Amino acid sequence: MKVSKEENKKLSDAIDQMQSALDVFIEMYNDSEEDKLHIQLDADVIELIEKAKNVYGSEVVNEKVNTIIKEVLTFLPLENFESQIEEQAN
Repeated sequence: MKVSKEENKKLSDAIDQMQSALDVFIEMYNDSEEDKLHIQLDADVIELIEKAKNVYGSEVVNEKVNTIIKEVLTFLPLENFESQIEEQAN
């Protein structure tokens, strides 16, 4: 294929841009990690959360839900469980 100097320059620039974009994608892939669900929410709970986010905003709802989850988890004897696991490992 024959091209002029100007066309050659444009093709070269396009290839450089494609290579740069590919480098970005490769970096994003390398930095990615598996998205694990911490807890499976029921569909009706998700629906309520979405409604609340529409009314109060994501930030407020996130804060409230996180606070509630922390409170619920304080009722579980997690420290004792961790100690038992350590003892079993030894």
